Amino acid sequence: MRYAVFGGGKRVRPVLARAACRAAGGDPEVALEAACALEMVHTYSLIHDDLPALDDDTLRRGRATVHVAFDEALALLAGDALLTEAFAVLGRFPEGDGFAGRRAEACRTVAEAIG
Repeated sequence: MRYAVFGGGKRVRPVLARAACRAAGGDPEVALEAACALEMVHTYSLIHDDLPALDDDTLRRGRATVHVAFDEALALLAGDALLTEAFAVLGRFPEGDGFAGRRAEACRTVAEAIG
């Protein structure tokens, strides 16, 4: 997972998420965990998209794709683990009982967006 998440790229999604938080009058530091969760979802989608059953890409951001660097099974597991961790992060952010509805809505929105 570390290989895929920290393998380069601009990290545009977390930057945009934090900017949107700031624009809405929120504290961008508070949005950091949710922004990271969105990046995990994106990385999961790239790992799965690169697999032989889909695009069969061998390079991503100038490096071997996860299924080439490791193997297909590990790529599937890494992608699935990133998606699972993203929902775990969203499910506990923001902390406090007063935010339970917002956590559920965030999870629902992300689940609907990724299909």
